[in-house]
Amino acid sequence: MLRIPSKDYAAIRRHGEETYPHECCGVLLGRVDDDARVVTSTARCGNTRTDSPQNRYNIDPRELVRIQREGRERAEDIIGFYHSHPDHPARWSPTDFAEAHWIGCSYVITSVEKGKAAITNSFELAGSDEGDKRFVDERIEID
Repeated sequence: MLRIPSKDYAAIRRHGEETYPHECCGVLLGRVDDDARVVTSTARCGNTRTDSPQNRYNIDPRELVRIQREGRERAEDIIGFYHSHPDHPARWSPTDFAEAHWIGCSYVITSVEKGKAAITNSFELAGSDEGDKRFVDERIEID
């Protein structure tokens, strides 16, 4: 399960609307409790994909390292990522799966239909390594 404050949930959805028709992307920071990943903050990232930003995203590794470092200073860990799917369902794509490597993290996807955030879903990247990784539907609890 992913627990997220309503302000962060709204900010993720708004980010998708603001970058439409391109995909937005960002990082979820927080902690892992017994039964959930708990979001304590989010970090917007720039989508560095120039070849196909309407249906692909990439976070600059330097930006990711900076976010991770700043999060650790606040006792937060990277617990997931988010991005939008402009005019496509809030389901992971084969590309999303191929480019997901943070096992144990949440991957949140918001479908943005004609510029308006519609459905937001989350998927846990489960498994022990690249060979057996899989996405599992994850419940979102909005606080």
